[in-house]
Amino acid sequence: MSILCSLPAGWLLDHLSFINKSGYQLNHSQNCSGLVFSNDAYSAASDADVTGTTILDIAGPGRKYPVSEMKASGKEASQKTYVFREEFFNMLKPHISVNLQTELQQGNSEVNLENNGSKPQERAKNEEFQVFTAKAKKKRKRSSELNHGERDALEYHLKISGVILDGTKSLVQEALRSGFLRSASTEQFCAKTLVAGGHDCSLAELCEMAKQFHPVTEDEQKTLCRINKGGCLPQQVQPSCITENTTNYAEIIMLMGEKYLFPPKSAFLLSDVSFMQPLLDYKKKFGIIVIDPPWENKSVKRSNRYSYLSHSQIKQIPVPALAAPGCLVVTWVTNRQRHLRFVKNELYPYWSVHGVVEWFWVKITRSGEFVFPLNSFHKKPYEVLILGRVQGSTDRPLRISEDIVLPEIPDQKLIVSVPCTLHSHKPPLADVLKEYAKPEVNCLELFARNLQPGWTSWGNEVLKFQHMDYFTALQDKTD
Repeated sequence: MSILCSLPAGWLLDHLSFINKSGYQLNHSQNCSGLVFSNDAYSAASDADVTGTTILDIAGPGRKYPVSEMKASGKEASQKTYVFREEFFNMLKPHISVNLQTELQQGNSEVNLENNGSKPQERAKNEEFQVFTAKAKKKRKRSSELNHGERDALEYHLKISGVILDGTKSLVQEALRSGFLRSASTEQFCAKTLVAGGHDCSLAELCEMAKQFHPVTEDEQKTLCRINKGGCLPQQVQPSCITENTTNYAEIIMLMGEKYLFPPKSAFLLSDVSFMQPLLDYKKKFGIIVIDPPWENKSVKRSNRYSYLSHSQIKQIPVPALAAPGCLVVTWVTNRQRHLRFVKNELYPYWSVHGVVEWFWVKITRSGEFVFPLNSFHKKPYEVLILGRVQGSTDRPLRISEDIVLPEIPDQKLIVSVPCTLHSHKPPLADVLKEYAKPEVNCLELFARNLQPGWTSWGNEVLKFQHMDYFTALQDKTD
């Protein structure tokens, strides 16, 4: 379980604990044949015994694929457990530490708004408005009033900031009492860690290379590649097919010379939006679908760091075809009002998603402080999730069967956690969402960057945070 504390306001999650309880234990007692990709076929290793660690090796188009052979003694059963590196959750102090009263005083000195005769709540909102307006002007180096987008953002922030502040306070107090969080000390600092880069972008490159492979006939095209208990991948596995680990142990897969951990009872499809057909051919309907689209924004367009999708492209994602009746749909949205409005007013109606509510992921330090000041203009310490259900009719509660009526999704819940310092590594939602879904439901994450047991994950960086560099071998024992 990733849930440390559950209160009416929401949940406090332990992201690191969830990863490490996902079962990253390798079993080296199996006998199987190693398999690798080639342009037109798949080669099996020799009949000699090899370890239970599966090597799935992909090279670029037009290159020769060497067969990876892994020798094993075949006499002893050994297990090695991997854990995610703890330093990636060493968020010990805020990125920006600003006293709220100082912000208010600075705001009052820069902006004059009349508060005469206003009620205390109105004065408080006016003070927050002053701070936000002053920051906006300072950031943009102008003295004119806020533009339409900035004013929309301010109004939205003022509407939800009280809920976030009060809810976070109650969850943090409980976490301090339990000992999960600790009070800040003057010696704390945010540790920086370096990891060899390059593997994240190579995944996206791999998706591009897969498009250049020679087309195969319908009979040759495989939707599914499976790691079975006691064996390796079957022959004729192809790039851009769904790969399943049906065993109770983690496996190691190798893509373009990089090693990745493949958790048990999970599946993934490494492709981009141009090749989602294997998901449709998977013959599975999903009761939970989590989506984290690459939203368009100015900084991304300027830097060309990664590709983004337009609103019209996001609408074409085949969520209705993948969703089971009553499917719980969760979409991560940036703090831009035009994206929030698009999801609520255009995207979800188009997908027949109803009962729409908002939740908030609140990011805190190890001492319970917001990672950014709550009233920061540049960055907020929270992100928004929009939830709803795929439902043909909204006249009555959705009944999946005679015995199961899905509960109504509550509004304005908080998910509070210490964030991973790796960019875009979102907290796990599995334990939180299962309360609002059908039991034993199939779960899907779109635009995923990591894998979870019991989930199918898709994206062009779907293995990004499964890279071996992010893990440490905990133990190596022989039974």
